[in-house]
Amino acid sequence: MNKDRLIAFTDAILAIIMTILVLELDKPAAPSVSAFWDLRTSFFSYALSFFWLGSLWVGLNSIWEQVRRIDSTVIWLNLLLLFLASLIPYATSLCSDYFYDPVMQGFYGIVVIAMTVCNYFLHKALDRPNADAENLLQATAAYRKILIPDILIKVTGLILSLLIYPPLMMYSVLIAAVYILTMKHIQEKRA
Repeated sequence: MNKDRLIAFTDAILAIIMTILVLELDKPAAPSVSAFWDLRTSFFSYALSFFWLGSLWVGLNSIWEQVRRIDSTVIWLNLLLLFLASLIPYATSLCSDYFYDPVMQGFYGIVVIAMTVCNYFLHKALDRPNADAENLLQATAAYRKILIPDILIKVTGLILSLLIYPPLMMYSVLIAAVYILTMKHIQEKRA
């Protein structure tokens, strides 16, 4: 398979998933500021999921520009990543409706962590068919290095959300996103 077909497929699926997110938002009970305020957890859940998926897309595209070849492992890991991403609108909707419920936040956390782990292995799998692309190997290694603390932040958030305060799962995703953006910015400055 041509890498451009895989990129186009990935872009299309992520765009559809991100569009579905907005369809899950509830309408306010009345046309008032207080009715909108009552939906604040829904809007937070939506915004977090949208921008998290968007950052995934940006990260994938920055790597895909350097990819020369793909193999079946890359294709299947990418498909698994998209499958997990397709669960985000459902998990986000559950968190919107039951923001303070540990089971719903836990489900969201498991999906997000599984996606991050899959993304880690996808970036590792890109190395084999591109063993002669030194810039790509350095980029995937650097990205995997910053994904380890990202996963740890999310796992910590999952544990704390189940034991102490359920919304800590979503807050940990936000903290992890800030961490990733900061680290990518630092890496770009060094380059």
